[in-house]
Amino acid sequence: MTTSALSATVEPVVGGRRRPLLAAARTPGFWVPASVLVVVLLVASFPQLFAGLFGHGDPRVCDLGQSGASPTGGHPFGFDLQGCDVYANVVYGTRSSIAVAVLTTVLAGMVAVVVGTIAGMVGGWVDAVLARLTDVFLGFPFLLGAVVVLNSVGERSVLTVSLVLALFGWPTMARLVRSSVRSVRNAEFVLAARTMGLSTWRITTRYVLPSSISPLLVLATITVGGVIVSESSLTYLGIGLESPAISWGLQLSAATSQFLRAPHMLIAPATFLAVTVLSVIALGDTLRAALDPRRR
Repeated sequence: MTTSALSATVEPVVGGRRRPLLAAARTPGFWVPASVLVVVLLVASFPQLFAGLFGHGDPRVCDLGQSGASPTGGHPFGFDLQGCDVYANVVYGTRSSIAVAVLTTVLAGMVAVVVGTIAGMVGGWVDAVLARLTDVFLGFPFLLGAVVVLNSVGERSVLTVSLVLALFGWPTMARLVRSSVRSVRNAEFVLAARTMGLSTWRITTRYVLPSSISPLLVLATITVGGVIVSESSLTYLGIGLESPAISWGLQLSAATSQFLRAPHMLIAPATFLAVTVLSVIALGDTLRAALDPRRR
């Protein structure tokens, strides 16, 4: 069997996944949350364009005379305790919250792919050692482990928080990759590639990973929503991002004590947070349903 013939054998496996994805992309369960997330990503990428739609658009221009003031013309979400525009802060806070979520998921996914693929392809004592390493990290509760580590570091920036969350987020992904790789490594097209004398690296990167990565992509999508909530929770507790950073968690933390007097300070960032997380989870559920053969 030639390489081209082997590729033709693999194509139906990959193409079989494309068809349900294309069908799912036409449903409201996909394009509604996807449209919301596209807008969120645009806001995170170009906050100055969206913040300027109302008022001056600068989150650091404050007027203490407007401390806690209700929404007015040009300031649809009102002002916070420092007299800063809540809308501008919510828009600029999108960048930090999304950056932490995406960076954490990418870092955890990279570690998971390496560890899970090695464990799944090699097996034996290598698999046993990596499995025990994964169990060690799974033994630490996600948020509790992050609290302990973040309390011992100095500056808590977007990169620092992302690294800590990724440190405790990769084991679940690695287990999923390992089980997916183990289910593919003995497939007929993989055995044919071995018979042809292809290297393990080429078999893994060209045939095994493309056929086993779909479950990880679904989990990664859902993980983004979980990380957004985790970052906001840690920041709310005073353990996540620190000023002068701007994030939804910092806004929620500052607004809690003023909820009865100025509820708009809490409602605005909480609404953005809830809509974003629900959109991510809805998109992940749609992808999972589309790629699950039992549901099809």
